[in-house]
Amino acid sequence: MSAAGWSLKTLPTMDEQQFLLWRDLLESRTGIFVTEQRKSFLQSSLMQRMRELSYDDYQTYYEFVVNAPLGKIEWAKLIDRLTVQETRFFRDPAAFEYIAELINQYHGQYSKKNPLDIWSVGCSTGEEVYSLAMMAKEVLLRHGENDAFIITGTDISVPALNKARQGIFPKRRIETLSEHYKNKYFSQTDDDQFELLAEIKRNTCFAQVNVLQLDKTASTQRHVIYCQNLLIYFRRQRREEILNHLVDRLIPGGLLLIGMGEMLDWHHPDLIPVEDKSITAYIKRVNQKNN
Repeated sequence: MSAAGWSLKTLPTMDEQQFLLWRDLLESRTGIFVTEQRKSFLQSSLMQRMRELSYDDYQTYYEFVVNAPLGKIEWAKLIDRLTVQETRFFRDPAAFEYIAELINQYHGQYSKKNPLDIWSVGCSTGEEVYSLAMMAKEVLLRHGENDAFIITGTDISVPALNKARQGIFPKRRIETLSEHYKNKYFSQTDDDQFELLAEIKRNTCFAQVNVLQLDKTASTQRHVIYCQNLLIYFRRQRREEILNHLVDRLIPGGLLLIGMGEMLDWHHPDLIPVEDKSITAYIKRVNQKNN
């Protein structure tokens, strides 16, 4: 059968046993839990990759991913299909507005030697990181401290991170930005491509991080940790584990911001909830003995 013919071949529907097998593999390696309601997403993502490799059943492909010598390489490619990468610039205006107010309030604490340090967890293709960078630059520029910040973006997907590092976006991805941001921080490379200016890129960095392995990452403490639209893909116990690790990497007085409704009725002894109904955020307590 030709490659074109194979791509049109209908693959069998994933049965319950195969669904549980693939769901458990995804959860054990990434922590992401696929509910029954999202079974179709898992199946369609696997089918797309299986067609590319000319596999016609889920079990054979599973054995290849888990046991074959090249399985680790294939998993790295597959994970880009299985992790959700829905993102856009300034996705949650209320969250960005709150961070901007916080930066403005404490701007005097930041300098090139002690920059504002923000971590974007689950940054996907970089829109979130660059939104934070443009916003931080705008706020600090008012006080003559426009380079006193660093934004770190982490994600499990290597292809997504490679796109993020490029800082190049099609026109449709920046249409929601204000004319001010588009004209000030982007240059048009062709009819449909726009690139972030170097002055924004140089204050950002990207790294691969699996949130299941946060205990193995550097214990750098940040001023702001931005973790929106990530926790919803995990079971509650896993969410708590992730959040506990994030709290450990937050400076006293620092801000942890998560998505609305992602973690209901959650409390941490070191955190004070922010009283703002438009966001879900927490401030880390300052040890009174150090004051």
